[in-house]
Amino acid sequence: MDYKHAGVDIEAGYRSVELMKEHVKATMRPEVLGGLGGFSGAFSMSAFKNMEKPTLVSGTDGVGTKLKLAFLLDRHDTVGIDCVAMCVNDIACAGGEPLFFLDYIACGKNYPEKIATIVSGVAEGCKQAGAALIGGETAEMPGFYPEDEYDLAGFAVGIVDEKDLITGADIKEGDTLIGIASSGVHSNGFSLVRKVFRMSEGALNTYYDNLGCTLGEALIRPTKIYVKALRAVKEAGVTIKGCSHITGGGFYENIPRMLPDGVRAVVKKDSYPVLPIFRMLQTEGNIAEDMMYNTYNMGLGMVLAVDPADAGKTMEAIRAAGEDPYEVGTVEKGEKGVVLC
Repeated sequence: MDYKHAGVDIEAGYRSVELMKEHVKATMRPEVLGGLGGFSGAFSMSAFKNMEKPTLVSGTDGVGTKLKLAFLLDRHDTVGIDCVAMCVNDIACAGGEPLFFLDYIACGKNYPEKIATIVSGVAEGCKQAGAALIGGETAEMPGFYPEDEYDLAGFAVGIVDEKDLITGADIKEGDTLIGIASSGVHSNGFSLVRKVFRMSEGALNTYYDNLGCTLGEALIRPTKIYVKALRAVKEAGVTIKGCSHITGGGFYENIPRMLPDGVRAVVKKDSYPVLPIFRMLQTEGNIAEDMMYNTYNMGLGMVLAVDPADAGKTMEAIRAAGEDPYEVGTVEKGEKGVVLC
């Protein structure tokens, strides 16, 4: 008896590492010390020594049950982007610049080509965020996961000067809310998605005119990474007072997280286009509108609070970064929360 007969193929692990090296190399930053294959990843902080109070910010998350869709479609090149996005967008919400990322893949059986494809998506997400992929782990766990399934999670670290932290403390009555468009469902609420839509190859490969693509393509579209857009706003000289990443819990849970006591966010539902996939999901599932806004991003992946005098400059910077901004509401006095009208 040996490890391979127990279901763990060490040679496949070596092969996976070799196949992913080219993807990892494309994410490197000058601060990365050493190469792939060490017991830990090293990253120099010397480039940030001139910050007054350099502050580390971190984020960790996974892809969730969106992976079930990847299994059905046999599409593994985009879920890595989702994994990175869920971590680095949270860092960007705090005003941080993502520095490096580590991934964790647990699988029932190590298929090197599949693992490398997953990592290619992680690397693409890192490139979009400007973060280095400095390490990770692939765990082959027979008997724990089915042979054709895996889980994917990640961890990111960023940096910000303490004075530039986005805390929401200075948000006040009259501030403007700017929303940045999402690409679709992103990576939250897929347990409900899988209850509404029939999860079969035929259903997912059905083309819909209102979507402009198949159902599967609309659902698996990767999460937007907003790091460059928020950096562009900062570089335009705008102070972002508050920032909310619209993930699980939708508007009702996430927008209040950036607010201080004594104010509420008022969002106008007709101020931006709700993506067709959400209308279809709501209709097919007979889901109440409040539940939709309490579960999904509804077409806005990020919401910023800025001084009204900076609203135009903010939207111009976001457009220049390649994203679509909308002025979606204002801040009013009241009990902390969000009002949709």
